[in-house]
Amino acid sequence: MVPFTRILCPLDFSDASRHALDHAAAIAQWYEATIVGLHVFNPTYAPVGGIGLPQDGGTVFASPGASSRLRVQLDEAVAAATAGVQVETVVEEGSPAEQILHGVGRHRADLIVMGTHGVRGFERLLLGSVTEKVVRKASCPVLTVPPRAYARSRLPFRRILCPVDFSPPSAAALGRALSLAQESEAELLLVHVLEWPIGREPTAVRGFNVAEYHLYREKEAAAELAKMIPPSVRDWCTPSTHLVHGKPYEQILEIAGDRAVDLVVIGVHGRGTLDVALFGSTTNQVIRAARCPVLTIRP
Repeated sequence: MVPFTRILCPLDFSDASRHALDHAAAIAQWYEATIVGLHVFNPTYAPVGGIGLPQDGGTVFASPGASSRLRVQLDEAVAAATAGVQVETVVEEGSPAEQILHGVGRHRADLIVMGTHGVRGFERLLLGSVTEKVVRKASCPVLTVPPRAYARSRLPFRRILCPVDFSPPSAAALGRALSLAQESEAELLLVHVLEWPIGREPTAVRGFNVAEYHLYREKEAAAELAKMIPPSVRDWCTPSTHLVHGKPYEQILEIAGDRAVDLVVIGVHGRGTLDVALFGSTTNQVIRAARCPVLTIRP
């Protein structure tokens, strides 16, 4: 189980980003990792002194000394939430999403922790364009943290949910979930959702016993779930396994809510030109509607 060593935490001085910083600090303490606090601004130079305080990664009306003043403000914001954690702070000019994505390589980050700005229900919950772009394109894991007013999760994590579909991405996600469960002494829930492909429910086939086939798939999935848990894990944890039927994102969200889950760790499929379509099917729905942080993992 590979630890996190350098955590990139974008900050725009909003409460959402400060809440994300609290999570970054907790994870940094568990793994003795370094936090890189990053603020990105897009300056518009004005003829008067003073700077505007950015709340959403937008334009800052700034004098030529804005960058150094923002750096002081960033240092103060990070120091207030990261006692006992090694920290670096960086102020960059440019597009927030691009600078965050470039910052992964520039700062050797192996985790991004950032807030989302939506506070409404499922249909209208917005990640914000910056967060959504980063989650889709980042080469490292991304932890998205919902606003404090919307979230129902706790620190340290006491219950972690990891959906698995037996693919390489979900195997990678399970590795991270196990590591975080060990560090935070959390209960781990493994969930596999059984879903019939649309239009392929074999009820019309003569002699086909649907109930028996469902039972066969459940037994097969249960055996696969058991095989995914390394024997050594049982020395310190007893993961619970759950087999459910339905749409994956609906079942994941339902279990997360019913079991008061503090973190969902989920593997991401798809890159390149099909990225949006593949990413959006399950993971995007979970991130948008979950009332706890969601950690997305690419293998």
